[in-house]
Amino acid sequence: MAHAQLAHESSQETIAQFARYVIPNYRRFPVCLVRGEGSWVWDAEGHRYLDFFPGWGCNLLGHCPPRVVAAVREQVGQLIHVPNTWYMEPQGAFAQALSERSIGSHLQPGQCFFCNSGAEANEAAIKLARAHGHAHGRYKIVAMEGGFHGRTFAALTATAQPKYHVGFEPMVPGFVYVPYNDLEAVARVLDHETAAVLVEPIQGEGGVNIPGPKYLPGLRRLCDERGVLLILDEVQTGMGRTGHWFAYQQFGVAAEPDILTCAKALAGGIAAGVMIARAQVAEVLKPGMHASTFGGNPIACRAGMATIETIEEDGLLERGLAIGERFRSQFEALRRELPERIREVRVRGVMVGLDLTFDASDVVSECLKRLLLINATHGHVVRLLPALTISDELIDQGCAILADVLREMVV
Repeated sequence: MAHAQLAHESSQETIAQFARYVIPNYRRFPVCLVRGEGSWVWDAEGHRYLDFFPGWGCNLLGHCPPRVVAAVREQVGQLIHVPNTWYMEPQGAFAQALSERSIGSHLQPGQCFFCNSGAEANEAAIKLARAHGHAHGRYKIVAMEGGFHGRTFAALTATAQPKYHVGFEPMVPGFVYVPYNDLEAVARVLDHETAAVLVEPIQGEGGVNIPGPKYLPGLRRLCDERGVLLILDEVQTGMGRTGHWFAYQQFGVAAEPDILTCAKALAGGIAAGVMIARAQVAEVLKPGMHASTFGGNPIACRAGMATIETIEEDGLLERGLAIGERFRSQFEALRRELPERIREVRVRGVMVGLDLTFDASDVVSECLKRLLLINATHGHVVRLLPALTISDELIDQGCAILADVLREMVV
């Protein structure tokens, strides 16, 4: 029986299976993870790891959060999947919950398109922006250098990092790149053919780059003045990671987008993505213009509702801010101790970056040896995306391991 084939005795058996049957398009660590709970994961040999990067940011509530697990188990026994030619109660409820916590108002709420990932959500946003501007010849998308929006073709083209384009040229026409956190650069390229500006409130893959406080409100103002849509990619920052439901909300309506995308943490670790748009923008998408077979399926939507319930009932937006300050305090002290190794500490809630003076990949490898899971991005940035449910004790434990590694590294 198929389930018997899962009973491997070691990570090496699974690694050998991957070598034979799985396309090697990922760089993988030589570890097979088999179980997770909260901020801990275990490998096939029984080693326990402290996870400061759970699910690449998808497991915002930690591994196997109880309310999400219960909701999924219940839904699997009721209705697993039906196509979007039918109405589904979980999708309607989830759409309302997201709209009420993001774009729009009670009189004119934002409207949702569900998919399965951040790339799909951004692809939908780009298509919607072009459809909205089509009658007026507006098709160009302005994107930011250092940004990351996904691996599908339009989202990949919007990702203004040439290393991701190699081997896939020519890219989709109509994209214009400008430096991040530079309002004047955006103003210079907006013209009568521009459909939208696409930007991350905080660049995650680009190195946890946090813009100045005038940047997002300034983009909103520029877009209003030029008749251009503002798209915010909150795939990584959304669902409470920065201490707000969405990162733009620290500025209130002054930075509210026309289109918002979210995925990763959207459904507590279950695959889900969403594009939320102002109703007057969303109305240009007519039946047949865009679709997603599994988008908004009952399991993902129940998991999403359980995620919202957990965040609100457990006070995790406020907890996220407190976690961020605890990380900031410890890492700023470490930066003062090691100024020749740490350039800058970047923190927004449970989104943390340490900009190092040397390549960060060896730091990740050494932390793995000490059973701490972290990430490196943009070459020299250590990135942490811990769970909102992590305890102070585990924060201190992981920070101590990382601090020891940074002190001991030979660079």
